[in-house]
Amino acid sequence: MALVCLDLEGVLVPEIWIAFADAVGIPEFRRTTRDEPDYDNLMRFRIDLLGRHKLRLPDIQRVAGAIEPLPGAADFYAKLRELTQAVILSDTFEQFARPIMAKLGYPILLCNSLVTSADGAVTGYRLRQPDGKKRAVAAFKSMNLRVFAAGDSFNDLGMIGEADGGCLFRAPEKIRRDYPHIPCVDGFGDLLRRIEEFAGQG
Repeated sequence: MALVCLDLEGVLVPEIWIAFADAVGIPEFRRTTRDEPDYDNLMRFRIDLLGRHKLRLPDIQRVAGAIEPLPGAADFYAKLRELTQAVILSDTFEQFARPIMAKLGYPILLCNSLVTSADGAVTGYRLRQPDGKKRAVAAFKSMNLRVFAAGDSFNDLGMIGEADGGCLFRAPEKIRRDYPHIPCVDGFGDLLRRIEEFAGQG
């Protein structure tokens, strides 16, 4: 049986932190896992920036709630679910992901959690587990599932490498250049075809 594991931001929906950066007019928030391989460094940077600008969780939630899936993403995901099972593995946060999941038909999402104070200030974060995407793929494989993984960022490389098949999706040039052995596609049609080929091999 085949299972597809997809990243969320940059694959199915726009990058939430980039949308937040544009909404609040602070370009430093545009830094994402496409730019920074060290997730802990990235999150410490974001939390410090939120504190310095006195921005809180409700500010992020308002922006996230207005985000729409990328053009073609909802149709792609619906076709994917007709073809096989799928799980979204993301380093986003459950506190602001729910409205976005509603727009995709509430797929299964495994993600992380923010730590906040009583007034909504973001004080930290909790990983679902360290290296969670790769370890989730390994766990699915241990259940005798054949796993295909796709994502666009540094934090997706582990799960793609662990999976039985996979590819990058609309990855930035630096990642394509540094990891030329990982195929990359740029359209939902091409991604679905790769998944169809993979699922048909089982």
